[in-house]
Amino acid sequence: MDFSFTEEQDMLRISARDFLAKECPKSKVREMAKDERGYDPQVWHRMAELGWMGLVLPEEYGGMGASFMDLVILMEEMGRNILPGPFFSTVALCALPLLHYGSSDQKARFLPQIAKGEAIWAFALAESSGKYKASEVRLRAVLRGKDYTLEGHKLFVTDAHIADYVLVVGRTGDGEKPEDGITLFMVDARGPNVKLEAIPTVGGDRQFKVSFDGVTVPPDSILGEIGKGWDIADFILQRAAVLKCAEMSGACQAVLDMTSSYAKERIQFDRPIGSFQAIQHKLADMLIDVEAVQYLLYQAAWGICVGSPSPWQISAAKAKANEAYQRICIEAIGAHGAIGYTMDHDIGLYYRRVKAAQFAAGDTDLHWEVIAVGLGL
Repeated sequence: MDFSFTEEQDMLRISARDFLAKECPKSKVREMAKDERGYDPQVWHRMAELGWMGLVLPEEYGGMGASFMDLVILMEEMGRNILPGPFFSTVALCALPLLHYGSSDQKARFLPQIAKGEAIWAFALAESSGKYKASEVRLRAVLRGKDYTLEGHKLFVTDAHIADYVLVVGRTGDGEKPEDGITLFMVDARGPNVKLEAIPTVGGDRQFKVSFDGVTVPPDSILGEIGKGWDIADFILQRAAVLKCAEMSGACQAVLDMTSSYAKERIQFDRPIGSFQAIQHKLADMLIDVEAVQYLLYQAAWGICVGSPSPWQISAAKAKANEAYQRICIEAIGAHGAIGYTMDHDIGLYYRRVKAAQFAAGDTDLHWEVIAVGLGL
């Protein structure tokens, strides 16, 4: 297990950091928080020109053929800069399963669009319970002739309002286990009988209820095998958990860096506040959390890179990130004072995103359950 980065990966990190600092300063983040779209299409297309959307896609589909770890590094830098936009929804949640489970025709049709930044995707799994479990999938897909008809709704579908396609988890049948009879469908997000309803959130992320009222889906828009789609959903959730953890890791590092710099510069009682033990202990705890998240992240990502993903290691990373991100932001606010709670201060921008990040790709309780299973409990 080697966590050292290659020269190319170091260059990727530096170039991504420089690009994001220039193209997406905190003023842009605040601007996008008020924008109905939630992202800047011009920045999106510049990212595509850099090859970010196709980073891990093969060259035959317009990608760069990079590794999963390269994508982790890129997501860390996006998290460090809290980049708003549909990159996670499109690449982490949809491009990866399309690459691994799509037919040759599906990959040839959809992946070049993603690589060029011409198509935005969203993933629809959760329903009324909000849980990412097969037993909670109620949306029905009924075969009528050669096509399937979708009836039901999905909740917390991120970026559905700007999506061209939605990858929908539906139920085509029932079996002995909840996982039996699950099928994934690629649906035109702007097609007839697809209805959106915005869900307001504390984090300001763009979440939607998406209703499917008799939506017709042809058989060539089914991803993978009929009735065996939960394997794909599990594949998505595992990789999404690692990539969301990477985003959170970058954010944690940024908050630590800002707080450390502030503690060295802020003068109280004729000395920097960083000289006081209370502040020193806060920063020490923050550093320990950051290092723990990074270690668990790279361990989980390494397993995926070598073809041996560990569900409990992935869940350990996400569960730790869920708790550490919130704790780090709270400690940072304590060091900065009341202004840290506001949107006018950069710390507040990170803290606002904590809850959205915690629930993305599984909350802490879900990942604790996976860890318990790994322990044989």
